[in-house]
Amino acid sequence: MPVRYRLGMTDSDQTPNTHDENRHDQLTTAPNATEADAAPRIDVTDQGDGVTRIDIRDDAAVRPGADPEDTEQG
Repeated sequence: MPVRYRLGMTDSDQTPNTHDENRHDQLTTAPNATEADAAPRIDVTDQGDGVTRIDIRDDAAVRPGADPEDTEQG
């Protein structure tokens, strides 16, 4: 695997990182971060005719909306 260029570092290979590599680096550099923090949370599907569908993955650890454990009704 080729050496990738990292911002702030100088390597002989100046190839920029891919979006996925940058995302992984950003989500795993915080203290106490784990590989699970960089796990995919959405699926994006191009359905043609300019339509893009974005779905929250069923196995996503964090999901939008109310906490299902929260039993208080506001």
